[in-house]
Amino acid sequence: MRSKTLALVAAGLGTALALSACGANQAAPSNEGGSDTASGGGGIPVGVILPETATSARWEGFDKPMLDAAMRAKGLDPDIQNAQGDVQKFSTLADGMISQGVKVLVIASINSEVGTTVAAKAKARGIPTIDYDRLNLGGSSDYYVSFDNVKVGELQGQGLADALKDKPGAQVIEIEGAPTDNNATLFYEGQQKVLKPLYDSGALKLVQSQKIDNWDNQKGGTTFEQILTGNGGKVDGVVAANDGLAGAVITVLRKNGLAGTVPVTGQDATVDGLMAVLRGDQYMTVFKPIKEEAENTAELAALLAKGDTAAADALAKQTSEDPEGDRQVKSVLLEPKLTTKDTVKDVVTAGYVKAADICGGDLAATCAELGIS
Repeated sequence: MRSKTLALVAAGLGTALALSACGANQAAPSNEGGSDTASGGGGIPVGVILPETATSARWEGFDKPMLDAAMRAKGLDPDIQNAQGDVQKFSTLADGMISQGVKVLVIASINSEVGTTVAAKAKARGIPTIDYDRLNLGGSSDYYVSFDNVKVGELQGQGLADALKDKPGAQVIEIEGAPTDNNATLFYEGQQKVLKPLYDSGALKLVQSQKIDNWDNQKGGTTFEQILTGNGGKVDGVVAANDGLAGAVITVLRKNGLAGTVPVTGQDATVDGLMAVLRGDQYMTVFKPIKEEAENTAELAALLAKGDTAAADALAKQTSEDPEGDRQVKSVLLEPKLTTKDTVKDVVTAGYVKAADICGGDLAATCAELGIS
């Protein structure tokens, strides 16, 4: 994060991505109602609700087209909608899909509360649900498809540790994801596996760690600037939980003449994130092969639509803990990949972005040096 679907994804990226005022990655919404991917193809009806477009380009640029293609290849007829960050809209979209008789409901929730409510409604109608990318704590979905999100955090922590290994006592600021998103909690858990021993030993110094409500990039940038100012304008490294927050942090660093000298982490391997890595403004991102996530979700949905729970259980052979629900959820957890300047080419080779998307203007020479074409 190759089949014929990648051409569709690459074509869609040009219009799906927009750069916000704070330098964060955004996807331009296709329409006010969410997705322009509608059902009606004659296959088994399946509903998919994505969370938003404001904080990451991935949902519209990657997940939507990849889910659509993977599900159609499995004989499903997906209705993919985006809640645009609106909890009420998320619930309304789910009510509509349930009323229309979808056979499976796939939900990438805005938060666990709405996800849990939606899953309970579907279960009451006998509709199996799959938590997609984000596990709904206290929920009732029997299956979960995502990446090993603790591992994502470990990669971020290790990336920063590697970047600061020759700077004893380096000062670190952490800009984390939403406190209501279980993934953000898992990212933090993974980061601390690597970084806390370094803080404890004095090899690194934690200035402050701050969670950002709703993954709000603008708020992330403002919060980072306040912490930076309060620390006398000093910072040696930044943990940013995704590429959108990293972009906001980099904007502040640039304003203070620090961009390119302070390593910043990220996640999602977005176009803007990869370009920042190539420029040296961002030290690393985490590449999550979303096509694999989409394909596993499609396969699981097809099995559940046919009532084949034995095969579904065989596919989802890992488990994820839901501490609020005191349960283990059958899971498919995929492997994330650390991406630095030297390995950006791997993301292009895999077909998730085109060289033309990231190699224009000031980056042409860098891409040529790295063999990205």
